[in-house]
Amino acid sequence: MSTITRRTALCALLLLSVGVRAEERGTKAEAMDMVKRAVALIKAKGPDAAFPAFNSPTGGFRTKDLYIMVFDMEGVGRAHGANPRLIGKPLLDMKDANGKGIIRSFVDVAKASGSGWIDYEWPNPVSGAIEKKSTYIEKVDNLIVGCGVYR
Repeated sequence: MSTITRRTALCALLLLSVGVRAEERGTKAEAMDMVKRAVALIKAKGPDAAFPAFNSPTGGFRTKDLYIMVFDMEGVGRAHGANPRLIGKPLLDMKDANGKGIIRSFVDVAKASGSGWIDYEWPNPVSGAIEKKSTYIEKVDNLIVGCGVYR
């Protein structure tokens, strides 16, 4: 194989790997849609029926690097599609890599406007690296439902 052919093959392989990585990442529109579907399920069937779907990898609320997380207004984890160890834990004072109070920010936005985007840094369950993340949240009753995108 000539040097030019090897370089062409290497470039093609790199372009393909970049494309696959981009496909693994959810979009802001997909995150908002997932939150709206999760809120609709909570309203239709109640939290006790909805939370198992959010927590299950096959429950319809986990795709690419997107997953649903739910906290109550006191910051206690109620459901989490990527880390079940957070369920039942008081997390109001949990901070990101830069010291930002993530769950406190969720609660503040939920109280102020009922929905919105929060920026912070968090481990990506697909890559394992700490990355910039934006999470869309909506308040439903005494719950905060969120889904974030890694940037």
